[in-house]
Amino acid sequence: SEPQDHVDEILAQWQRERPDLNVAPLGLYGRLLRIVHLSDDALTKGLAPYGLRPGWFDLLAALRRAGAPYELNPTQLMRATLLSSSGMTKRLDRMEAAGLIERRPDPHDRRGTLVRLTRRGKSVIDRAVETHVGNEERLLGALTAAERRTLDGLLKNLLIQLERAQRTS
Repeated sequence: SEPQDHVDEILAQWQRERPDLNVAPLGLYGRLLRIVHLSDDALTKGLAPYGLRPGWFDLLAALRRAGAPYELNPTQLMRATLLSSSGMTKRLDRMEAAGLIERRPDPHDRRGTLVRLTRRGKSVIDRAVETHVGNEERLLGALTAAERRTLDGLLKNLLIQLERAQRTS
């Protein structure tokens, strides 16, 4: 018999209780969400040695990917990290106190602010991203290279459709 996962148990229960219902979509989304949850836990633990709280990695990575001088305005950061305005402010306050970022007035917008990586922040993200990518590689180790390419293509197609639908709604 095939190995079973937690989602198989849920699907079997639904099949027993509601045999009239096609629960295949529930299975796909259940697995995607469970994979995200379990992976997020493992990846967060992998970043602990760098003193990064949950969510800090994404913000530091967005600034690092922006290229020199490694700065963005808060709106660009919210888009890159999918945070709300209040969530962003709290996170920036804590990261500034930790010496990872600095805020300064935007010379092109009197009301605006720019967020920039400090030397310490750049050093931390440069080391942490190497660890992070290594941990992602380890987590994907159960799949062959061909399986990874297939999964990546399928997920990309789904994501493109979902993003398109979100823009038009």
